[in-house]
Amino acid sequence: MTGVSDGGTPALRGDEIGIPGVIEWTMEMLDAADLRPAPLPGVEMTFTLSRLPSPEVNRAMYAAVGARVCWTDRFGWSYADWQAWVDRSELSTWIAMAEGTIAGFFEIEAQPGGDTEIHLVGLTHAFVGRGYGGYLVEQCTRRAWQRGKLWALDAGPATRVWLRTSSLDHPNAMANYRRRGFTVAAQTVVDKPVPDPRLAPWPLPHDPRAVAGDHAADRAADRAADRAADRAADRAADRAADRAADRAADRAGDSAAPGDRTSRRPKEELIT
Repeated sequence: MTGVSDGGTPALRGDEIGIPGVIEWTMEMLDAADLRPAPLPGVEMTFTLSRLPSPEVNRAMYAAVGARVCWTDRFGWSYADWQAWVDRSELSTWIAMAEGTIAGFFEIEAQPGGDTEIHLVGLTHAFVGRGYGGYLVEQCTRRAWQRGKLWALDAGPATRVWLRTSSLDHPNAMANYRRRGFTVAAQTVVDKPVPDPRLAPWPLPHDPRAVAGDHAADRAADRAADRAADRAADRAADRAADRAADRAADRAGDSAAPGDRTSRRPKEELIT
């Protein structure tokens, strides 16, 4: 898991290309008791609330985490845009540290009516694939439910935590959210405007236009692996059933009457 795709589908501009058939999901959790813990990571992780809003921090984390998925919606933001985004009491930014190293971050917003939105959550590339993603989402969601206590002190308690993700996100993201207790509330298919990567304000490790194809291949590989695992499990179950049937037949033979047992002996043992 590397993050939640930033929401929104603005009109296509001349410096953007469209990725057709992008699936976007709205996921939600309606009760804090539905949150399921993740396995503990192999290192100590801490989560620090950024109490002094900093456009530089949020922009840097957006770049570090988002460049490897498809976070491009904020490419065109000016410094003033970032300043306006972070200078809101309802928004909280948390920095995840692993043994003193920045490992990821998340942005949470307290919204009217008890809704709390997880705008962004993700790991930097060095920490992807090491078992930290589930714990990051768990801790992010715990803090989302604690609005009114940890931040947004006048917002009141949360009654719903929600987020958006899409088929452009990390291929393991959906499974991670489901394991933590999120369910799908809505699904849409859109043509996603993506800025031309040559106009990115920071170097991208790959062309975002290829992300959809990459993830489609990943999902196809996952499905093939699942089918292979299912077939292997079926074969193992068949073998176990055969062995159980053989043992049951043996036990039935052992418990038969003496005359019956004699009739099962090899012919040479019946010669007197």
